[in-house]
Amino acid sequence: MPGSLLPPGQIETRRFPVVGERAPSEELPSREHWQLRIHGLVERPAVLSWDEYLRLDHRDVTFDIHCVTGWTRFDSTWRGIPLFEVLAEVRLLPEARFVSFVAYSSRGHHTSLPLDVAQESSWLVHEFEGEPLTREHGGPVRVVTPGRYFYKSLKWVKEIELLAQDRLGWWETNSSYHNVGDPWAGDQRFTTGSIRPQQLERFMTATSYDKYRGRVMLGLDLRGWSPASRDLRRLYLKNCDLRGVDLSGADLRESNLSLSNLAAARLVGADLSGSDLEGADFTDADLSGADLSSTALTATRFDGARVEGASFAGSWGLVESQQRYLAGQGIDFGGEG
Repeated sequence: MPGSLLPPGQIETRRFPVVGERAPSEELPSREHWQLRIHGLVERPAVLSWDEYLRLDHRDVTFDIHCVTGWTRFDSTWRGIPLFEVLAEVRLLPEARFVSFVAYSSRGHHTSLPLDVAQESSWLVHEFEGEPLTREHGGPVRVVTPGRYFYKSLKWVKEIELLAQDRLGWWETNSSYHNVGDPWAGDQRFTTGSIRPQQLERFMTATSYDKYRGRVMLGLDLRGWSPASRDLRRLYLKNCDLRGVDLSGADLRESNLSLSNLAAARLVGADLSGSDLEGADFTDADLSGADLSSTALTATRFDGARVEGASFAGSWGLVESQQRYLAGQGIDFGGEG
């Protein structure tokens, strides 16, 4: 798609926010010990060492990054090699239909793509903007697949397995991320909502939220919610509609409100510290006196929000336009953000 256009719901940045895990597993202690195993439905399984990888025919390529949390970075330059050239060396079997990418990851992170998409679009890359790919961004080698949300671009690639049947990835399984993830479709961030109407009613009228803590609840319409308890710690309300809800004074520490719509919500004096607020929309919300310290704010929107007396100490990930807005409201990041 044209680099001058943003996919639906995205906000532009020139920063490169860190997303997902920030470090690989201890299996990968150094760049020189990196290896890539290619196996599954192939004639010639292979293990590619770091030195062997460096001898491949690398070149520069420019892609746009579209993260599911809502940020886009246009014209990002990588150096690497198209995946199809690597796969040609192992000779795929006719029954291969999908590619599973597995990371050096303590949580066993992985994702998958249809083989035709991976062959056409995916690259193995080791440099970003002329510099070696940093560890937190997936170095020494990661996968990049333009035309898909960035969770389909695996960091710290360890294995590539060719499959006859698809295998849902970590984000797709644990957070209901859409298995296609086309940024231009407008409705492929998540699959459908995660609870039935009767369960939603029970949640809306609950007097205690203990049994819901740490459980991902997705795509709920919570407009009009008036929680009986202000103890809302560790509630994971992702991609939910919370427009106009009054959560003033609520304890929302270590919650996950990523990609939720809190436009015009009242959060006066609320404690959101340590929460994941990536992609959340606080447009015209009242955050006066709220605690947003140590929060993830990548692609979070605050336009028109009241933030008098709010704390953002130790928060990170703000895109440039939102940091400028908050600074204009008197928020001092002290080098953070």
